[in-house]
Amino acid sequence: MSYTAAVITVSDKGSRGERIDTSGPAVCAVLQENGWSVEYTSIIPDDLETIKRELLLCAGKGIQLVLTTGGTGFSPRDVTPEATLQVIERQTPGIPEAMRAESMRITPRGCLSRSAAGILGRTLIVNLPGSEKAAKENLLAVIKPLAHGVEMLQGSGSADCGEPVRIGKKESPSMDQWLKEAKTDPSASMVGMYLCHNGVVRKTPKALVRGGDTDAAEVTGMEFSYDKELLASIVAEAKKQPGIYYLRVWLNEGHLQVGDDIMYVLVGGDIRTHTIEGLEYLVGRIKKECVKEIECS
Repeated sequence: MSYTAAVITVSDKGSRGERIDTSGPAVCAVLQENGWSVEYTSIIPDDLETIKRELLLCAGKGIQLVLTTGGTGFSPRDVTPEATLQVIERQTPGIPEAMRAESMRITPRGCLSRSAAGILGRTLIVNLPGSEKAAKENLLAVIKPLAHGVEMLQGSGSADCGEPVRIGKKESPSMDQWLKEAKTDPSASMVGMYLCHNGVVRKTPKALVRGGDTDAAEVTGMEFSYDKELLASIVAEAKKQPGIYYLRVWLNEGHLQVGDDIMYVLVGGDIRTHTIEGLEYLVGRIKKECVKEIECS
């Protein structure tokens, strides 16, 4: 499931076009990298009533997570927490506490943040600092628990916090669309074959498949993660393989269930042999060096 989010930048200068907003786009990027769908963005002044209207507007649209950036300091114009507290129905103090704790690890001034968070209907609202660096640090500190919180808000009853949560799971790409885009790429005239690999979570445990352990319990899910920097390095090396002219890779992450997609890989090469070898090289290195799979049973 892809959860929906809105990002509201609160800045007098930003709303007047006197300052380029970097915090809002940075927050959007973090959300999208973690599987969220950003449905709405805006830049508004540091005005109590304007902030309240934006928050109510987003909740009225049914957006599940609303993040504000800016207006959480000591300036007389910093009223984002006050606006938030006036519209929410229930406070969630643990979220800003966790963010301030993370900030305090970086600078003692982290304790000066007045960020608030709370629930309005089925919408979770969280205040982030105004600087790009602090906004990203604060969001990354709570991004996974936020997904669990939103999941509980969307449910009809209580959630079991001890159960695996589908955090950060991404929407799978369309291979048809990938192929269409590949065939319009400048490399297309050099490619004689495209091959696709689609890995999925299976119920058969690795201990049985690879080691013959017949007592291993069936898999019910998987915690899946990967090293993004290492992936980029592996892809760069794969592009140097003989006859390989096109590569595209997508990896999932978070708590996955049986049947969920783990990865998609598309390789375009000049001849069959090179394409097969390129695909095997890329997928093999990703599996051996880049990803972390923890089977749940």
